[in-house]
Amino acid sequence: MIVFGAIAPHGGPVFDQPDAPTRKGMEELGRRFAAAEPEAAIVLTPHGTHVDGHFAVVRSVRLEGDAARWTDADTHYEGPGEPELAKACIEALNEDGLPALGVTFGATAGGASTMPLDWGALIPLWFMRAPAVVVTPTRDRPNEEQVRAGAALARATGDRRVAMIASADHGHGHTEDGPYGFAAESAAYDASIQELVRENRLGELVDVNPAWAVAAKADSFWQLLMLHGAIGDAFDVELLSYEVPTYFGMLTAAYRRKE
Repeated sequence: MIVFGAIAPHGGPVFDQPDAPTRKGMEELGRRFAAAEPEAAIVLTPHGTHVDGHFAVVRSVRLEGDAARWTDADTHYEGPGEPELAKACIEALNEDGLPALGVTFGATAGGASTMPLDWGALIPLWFMRAPAVVVTPTRDRPNEEQVRAGAALARATGDRRVAMIASADHGHGHTEDGPYGFAAESAAYDASIQELVRENRLGELVDVNPAWAVAAKADSFWQLLMLHGAIGDAFDVELLSYEVPTYFGMLTAAYRRKE
């Protein structure tokens, strides 16, 4: 079962600005994650291995990487994967008619593979450590399939205690001097996401055209749909932080199962 949910950012300011709201939010996520005592985590990342038209599920027994591309801090991470849970995730997705493939790196057998981690998975796992299955959504599929995929992943957990982490940074067009330039949609998109998270209304994203997220230069929309599919209405939420420390927006939020 899903025992904890989170929306976690994955940008370098998490490490470079240790006194900022985002870092404090990530540390609080870490505390709440530990209190929930998950046996494993499923991390939904927009930056992992992309397979055209398919949800990609990492089957590797080991995960390793760093965020050196984005920060000078020592961010080297090594941790266990969860191949049995990954297998269950792939089976559940396929049973629901959703296109999904298992992926490994270096070796075809998950038990012999170490998957290089992208920053989207590594940074949340830095603060919320557990054996992990990394899942990459596919933007090629419609909104309702993203929701169904999240529900399938939740079903795949069986009797395991699992945390569902949506790794997400939001609009990437907040400043002119950023690598993507300015996008007026970024501020509006981020404001809407804050409202939907704060009021526990992620389900309303199902009816939103993803072209809006693309125009806002966001990489959160698809993971949030999957998170909604995984937790439904069974969780309460607390928005812990939001800020725009650079050209993109960063938000932390914790989901706790209702009593």
